[in-house]
Amino acid sequence: MTTNSSDTGQPSAEALARMTENLSKVEALRERLTSVLANRNTHQSSLDGPNQELFTKAAKAYMQEAMTNPAKLIEHQLEYWTKSLTHFVEAQQALSKGTLSAPQDRTGTDRRFSNPLWEQHPYFNFVKQQYMRNSEALAQAVEDVEDMEPHEKKRLKYFSRQIIDMMSPTNFLPTNPDALQRAVETEGESLIKGLENLISDLEANNGELIVRLADEDAFELGGNIATMPGKVVFRNRMFELIQYSPTTEEVHGTPLVVFPPWINKFYILDLKAQNSFVKWVVDQGYTLFMVSWVNPDKSYRDVGMEDYVLDGYVEAFDQVKAITGEKHVNAVGYCIAGTTLSLTLSLLKQRGDDTVKSATFFTALTDFSDQGEFQPFLTDDFIDGIVAETEDKGILPSIVMARTFSFLRSNDLVYGPAVKSYMMGETPPAFDLLYWNGDGANLPAKMAVQYLRGLCQRNELADGGYDLCGHHLVLDEVDVPLCAIACETDHIAPWKDSYRGVQLMGSKDKTFIMTQSGHIAGIVNPPSKGKYGHYTNKDLTLDHADWLEGATFTEGSWWPRWEKWLRKQSGAVIPARIPGEGGQEILCDAPGTYVAVKARG
Repeated sequence: MTTNSSDTGQPSAEALARMTENLSKVEALRERLTSVLANRNTHQSSLDGPNQELFTKAAKAYMQEAMTNPAKLIEHQLEYWTKSLTHFVEAQQALSKGTLSAPQDRTGTDRRFSNPLWEQHPYFNFVKQQYMRNSEALAQAVEDVEDMEPHEKKRLKYFSRQIIDMMSPTNFLPTNPDALQRAVETEGESLIKGLENLISDLEANNGELIVRLADEDAFELGGNIATMPGKVVFRNRMFELIQYSPTTEEVHGTPLVVFPPWINKFYILDLKAQNSFVKWVVDQGYTLFMVSWVNPDKSYRDVGMEDYVLDGYVEAFDQVKAITGEKHVNAVGYCIAGTTLSLTLSLLKQRGDDTVKSATFFTALTDFSDQGEFQPFLTDDFIDGIVAETEDKGILPSIVMARTFSFLRSNDLVYGPAVKSYMMGETPPAFDLLYWNGDGANLPAKMAVQYLRGLCQRNELADGGYDLCGHHLVLDEVDVPLCAIACETDHIAPWKDSYRGVQLMGSKDKTFIMTQSGHIAGIVNPPSKGKYGHYTNKDLTLDHADWLEGATFTEGSWWPRWEKWLRKQSGAVIPARIPGEGGQEILCDAPGTYVAVKARG
């Protein structure tokens, strides 16, 4: 729908009437909005930001600096005042010429401000430039705070950055030319659709605002995603075990079992045929089993890391051996599942169990001494809030983790999508990766606290050992042949931290690969794309910087290199195994039932 205009370029009376009619629909949506907000699930307020102590310390340190070095403070304030005043005068001069031209823009490029009006229109240009100056001033003020502990300074930078991003003029209708233009062009319909999108997102998450990133109606599990043929051959309270159907007449004897992170769903490794890790592995001639974790509810309150190890990993190994008749398996652990695989390997070592022939770690952390971008969320005030949340609900709700991960990239995963959905009235894109990203899982209360307190916050596994299942588990006992893949720009599991953990493991046969891109794209990197290359260096005694300096770069995916390594651990070739052969009970078709359970369901 487009707006009819008069000869003056202004909207016609008829168009204005339609716009008024569209906007009157807001009242009809008010009842839905009021209802969802009145019945919203509450959460611990401490999960929304740091306690006031952080800002109090920052203010105290800033004032102390002002007292001891007033010249520095005055210099920065004068610089800010001068830039702001000069900007105002230039804007006034431009307006006085009657051309409605904007003053020279000295703020540089920022894709949030791609609309030409940000540079050409004096109003929007003034708003943009002043926002940039305000942002610089606040960032500089934070940088000047000196009398703070490094970890507190890091938190202060993070949360001040959140304030800066939140206050961007692109996030508000009166100062967003894209949204205003769309509202005029659609005679207000875009605002109505935007409000409907907002209410729908609130309703979908019981009143919590989580911006929907993908069109959920565009995807069907087993239909156009997670389509690799297979059967669920085992199920217990912790997981379903999927055995994939072979695509080759022969397979390597040793089966491969993959443990995905239970924070998310396994089908990130089987989104579609073109980039399916599952399909590619099966096509290389491997008997592949996938663990599909349960999406826990409050009845899982007392399920801990030990349950994931014993009723998850150990049980999966036993089932795979029973189904295949093999004595050994190869294992893959992705992210937190890789961390837990290392715990399991130490436990098996102490038990004298040699089930696992080799281990592969995808973006897995075992040494948390450098908490990276998650440091702002691993302090006592935030963890205390999580403890209170889990005690109240029996789980750590998926939306808490989704919000945390999203705000690490707030412009890309929060504000940008919110502007398009709520102000522009756009339907989220039909993007399978973003659909998966929004299909999260809850964490059991006990497990979440164990992981965050013992492993992340206190770094017990790398620093002396972690007590679990009646054993004292240590990284030095991870002594099977191993291959670790880390990702160059991973903000969840930084490659240098993954590398440091691998160095602590006791295996004499270690391979470390650092691939380009991030936590997902670096792993889901099929050879057919020819997109991201990878680095290798056999000398793992070096620190991470020297390792990278001496590394060899190879164009293309790491998958073939890893498969060549895995082949050596996988035994002789045998006839392909068909799920269900030999009388094995088939419970249902892949992708199973556990994966279909929504965290909010």
